[in-house]
Amino acid sequence: MRFLLPVFLTLCAFAQQPTEQAKPAAAKPEAQPATPAAATEAAAAAAPAKADDKSASPAPSAESWITGYVDVGYRWVTDVRGNFQQYRSVVNLGEGPKLFGFDFTLQDPKKRLYDTLTLRGIGWGGDPYSTAFLGARKMKAYDIRFDYRNIAYFNAVPTYANPLQPGGFNQRTFDTRRRDASFELDLFPGSRFIPYVAYDRNSGHGRGIETWVLGASDQFPLPYGLSDRTESYRGGVRIELNRFHATLEQGGTRFSQDDSTNYTGPNAGDRTTPINGQTINLGSLYQSLRIRGTSKYSRILLTGRPANWLNVYGQFLYSEPKNDIDYTEIATGRLYDFTSTNFFPGLYNIAEGNAIQPHVSGNAGVEIRWKRLRVLESLTTDRQHDSAFGLFVPQVYQQFLTAPSSTTAPKQVIKYNQIETNVFFDLTSKLTIRGGHRYYRGDVSVLAGNLSQVGPSVAGETNRQVGLAGLTYRPSLKLSFNADYEGASSDRIYVLTSLNEYHKARARAKWQATGSLLFQANFRILDNQNPAPDIRFDFRSRDASASVFWTPAAAKRFSFTGEYDRSSMSSDIRYLDLPFLTPATSSYRDIAHTATTAMDIALPGIKGAKLTAGGSLFISRGSRPTRYYQPLGRLALPLHKNLSWNTEWQYYGFGEQFYLFEGFRTHIFMTGLRLSR
Repeated sequence: MRFLLPVFLTLCAFAQQPTEQAKPAAAKPEAQPATPAAATEAAAAAAPAKADDKSASPAPSAESWITGYVDVGYRWVTDVRGNFQQYRSVVNLGEGPKLFGFDFTLQDPKKRLYDTLTLRGIGWGGDPYSTAFLGARKMKAYDIRFDYRNIAYFNAVPTYANPLQPGGFNQRTFDTRRRDASFELDLFPGSRFIPYVAYDRNSGHGRGIETWVLGASDQFPLPYGLSDRTESYRGGVRIELNRFHATLEQGGTRFSQDDSTNYTGPNAGDRTTPINGQTINLGSLYQSLRIRGTSKYSRILLTGRPANWLNVYGQFLYSEPKNDIDYTEIATGRLYDFTSTNFFPGLYNIAEGNAIQPHVSGNAGVEIRWKRLRVLESLTTDRQHDSAFGLFVPQVYQQFLTAPSSTTAPKQVIKYNQIETNVFFDLTSKLTIRGGHRYYRGDVSVLAGNLSQVGPSVAGETNRQVGLAGLTYRPSLKLSFNADYEGASSDRIYVLTSLNEYHKARARAKWQATGSLLFQANFRILDNQNPAPDIRFDFRSRDASASVFWTPAAAKRFSFTGEYDRSSMSSDIRYLDLPFLTPATSSYRDIAHTATTAMDIALPGIKGAKLTAGGSLFISRGSRPTRYYQPLGRLALPLHKNLSWNTEWQYYGFGEQFYLFEGFRTHIFMTGLRLSR
C-alpha cells in the first residue's frame, strides 16, 4: 500500500547508525582505564602521528543525526446511525490502516549535500485531509521547500436544495478531490542577493449534482463531472541591504476548467403538477463547459529605512488575465416554454466568449517615530477594467420557436482608493493609545442583473469615512489589556451586503496569575445597518470567549485547558420574492455556545504514561437549532525507550431540531504505535 512506503523508509532510517559512532567502541578492547592526566598526555603525543586517522577523532556528539517520530495504526468506525451523507459532509473519517503523522529532522554532520532536512505530514491512508512537507537547507547555498495537500470535499446536505425532490436526486451535491502542491527554491539564502523560483499547482476533480433550469417551467437535478486546474509560476530576486530591501518578481498563471453532463432520462424534475394536461419530462441532456485562461503579472516591492526614525515601503502589481469560454447544450424530451405557451421536443444552444482584465494595484506607506510618538500613513489604490465578448445561439427543434442569436460586449470597471492614518502615543511606559482615520472611495460599473430596470449595466459608488481608536495597557508583566474600535459612516455603497453604517470593537485581556496558571478573555462586536428603503439591511454579531491554561509543575503530572465561547448573530434584509417581485424580508437568528476542554494526567507508577480526556460541544438556538458533541479519551503507554502505544476513542453526535433527518451519531476508535528517536 502506498501510504506504508514512508513508514518503511522511516524504520530503515531509524535502524541505521553512523559509522563514526561504531568505530571507537570496537577500538582497543584490551585498553585499561587511565588517569585523566595520563590520558591527556597520551592523546597529545598521539595527535601528530594520527592526524588523518578518523578512528582517533573525538567521540561524536550525543545528539542523533535524525530526530522525530512516526505514528501508524488502525481506525475503526462503528455503524453510523442516522444520516450517513450528513456524516460524510461534516466528519468523513474512514476506517482502515493509517499513517496518522510523521515529523523528522535530519542533520548532516559533514554538511555535504544539506545542513538540515525536514520531512513531516499527517493523515495518510485515505483520510479526507492529507499533507506532506519536505524542506532542505544548506547555509548560503540553497533553501528548498515542497508542500503538498490532498483534500476530499464531500457535501450532500439535503436541506440546502429540495429534500423532497421526486427523482431521488440530492441537489447541490459534491464529491470531489482537491490537490495543492507548491515548490519554492531560494539560492544563496542569507546573502545580499537571493534569486528564487516557485511553482504552484492546484487541481480538482470529481462528480456532483447540478440543476438544469428550463426557464420558469421546471428544474432538473442531474449528475455531472467537473475538473479544473490552476498553475502558477514566478521567479525573481530579493535584494537585502542594511537599510534597503527590494523584491523584483515576474510570474503568471494558467487555468483550465471542464464541466460536463451526459444524461439519459426520464427525469420529471421538481414540478409534479401537469401543464395544460401534460407533464414536463427531460429525456436526455448533453452539456459541456470549457474555460481556458492565462495571466502574466509583474510585482515590485520596496522597503527602506533611510533614518533611524523613518521607515518607508511600497508595492506595485500589474496583471492581465485572459479567458476563453465555449459552451454546448443539447436537450430532448417534452419541454415547455412559458413565453409561447407551447411544448417542444428539444433544444440546441451554443455559446462562446472571451474576456480580458488589465489590473493595476499598489500601496505605499511611511512610519515616523519620535520619542513616544509613532505615526503610520498608508495609501492603497486598485484599478481593474474588464472587456468581454459573448455570442449565444439558441435553437429549438421546431422552427416556429426559433430564438434569434444574441451577442454581448459587456464592460465593467472597478476602482477604489484608500487612505489611512494611525497615530500611536505612549502616555506612560504602561499605557499606549491609538487614534486614526480611514477614507475609502470606490466606483464601479458592472453588468446588471436579470431583473434590472435600468439597462444592461449599473453604476455604483462607495464613499466611506472611518474613525479608528485603540489602547494597550500593561500594568504589570503578568497582566495586559488591549482594545480596538472603528466606527464608519457611508453615504453610498455599491454592494448591498457590504458594511455601511457600522461599529466594530474588539477587546483582549491576558492574566498570568501564577507561573502555571493563565487566563485569557476576548470580546468582539459588529453592528451594521443599511437604512436604504429598498434594502433595510441590519446585521449584528457578538462574540465573547474565556479560556484557562493550568500547567502545575511544568505539566509533569497534570495539565488542563478549557475554553468557552458564546456568540450571537442576527440578520434582516429586504428582497424581491418571485414570481411577482413582492417585497419580503429575509431574517436569520442564531445564538451559539461552544466549549472545549482537555485534561492530561500522568498515570502513577508508569513513567511516560498519559491519559487525556475532554472534547468539545456546540449548542445553538434560533433559525437553525443545532447540537454537536465530540467527547474524546486518549491513552499513551510507553513500551520501550523509543516506542509507545496510543489508543483513542471519540464520539460524534450531530442533530438539528427542525431537520431531524440530518442527524447522525457514531463512535470512532483508533490504536497505533509511535516510533520516536
